[in-house]
This record gives sequence, C-alpha cells and structure tokens, in this order.
Amino acid sequence: MAITVARSCALIARHAPRTTQTRLLSSSAVLRADAPSHVGVAPSPRKPVGGIRGGVIGFLFGFSLASSFAAYRLLDEYKQASATLQASVSTHVRRIEAVEKDLKALTNSSASKDDLSRLRAEVKKIYDGLHIEFLDLRTHVWGLQKDVHSVTKGQAKDATLERI
Repeated sequence: MAITVARSCALIARHAPRTTQTRLLSSSAVLRADAPSHVGVAPSPRKPVGGIRGGVIGFLFGFSLASSFAAYRLLDEYKQASATLQASVSTHVRRIEAVEKDLKALTNSSASKDDLSRLRAEVKKIYDGLHIEFLDLRTHVWGLQKDVHSVTKGQAKDATLERI
C-alpha cells in the first residue's frame, strides 16, 4: 500500500506546477520512514541479449562443453591404450626373460671354441694312432700272406718261422 501511495505522490509531483509551494505527503517525516528506499531510484533497464551476442555466448558455451567432453574421451582412450600397451610389454618382457634363461642354459651346456679345438686335436691323435696301427696290421697281414703263398708254392719251409 505504501508503494502505491508513493507512486501516486511521484505522479502528482511531476504534473504539478513548479511555481506553487505545496507540501507533498511523501516529504513528511512519517511517510519518508515508511517509504521504501528504491522508490526514488529508477531501475536500470535490462539490456536484452542481442542475436549476435547471444550467438557468440552460445557458441562459446557449446564449444567449451564439446571440448571438455572431447578431452575427457581422449584421456579415457589414452588410459585404455596405456593399459593395453603395458600388458603387451609385460607379456613380451616375460617372453624375453624366458628366452634369455634358455640361452644361458644352452651357453652353459655347449662347448666353447677352446673345448672344440682341444677335442679336435685329441680326435686327430686317436685317428693318427689308429691309422698307424692299421698300417702295421696291414704290413703284418701282407707278410703272412706272402709266407702262406711261399709255403703253397714250396719255395721255403722255414719261412713261417720268420714271421711268427
């Protein structure tokens, strides 16, 4: 009610001639205490959001929303790819460790170059010894064969004593 009284007083004050000295009801001490403080202050007019300014604000809001969603999806895909890569790497590391273990076992059980050269020299000595024995045996058999041949022909009776 006090607001309507104050408005009507303001309207009267606008239309009243300035030359007359009239006392308004709103200027009394009682009414001034009851009157709201915003009655004399004109509200600032609200600017309507224009089409261009609204479009730019909407574009920026949509762009920020879309970019934040894209960043979230990119981060999620990065985490999944990292987890997959980590699992793959750990699998390959286990395989490499198994191959290294097998290689070490083979290295320990295989012969070295020095071992091979030593064994080769030993086999060569054995072969040379067997070859010499074979030649000695062949010479002995050849002598026996010669003696047998001479006995059958009747040339020498004491030829057998020479070889035995």
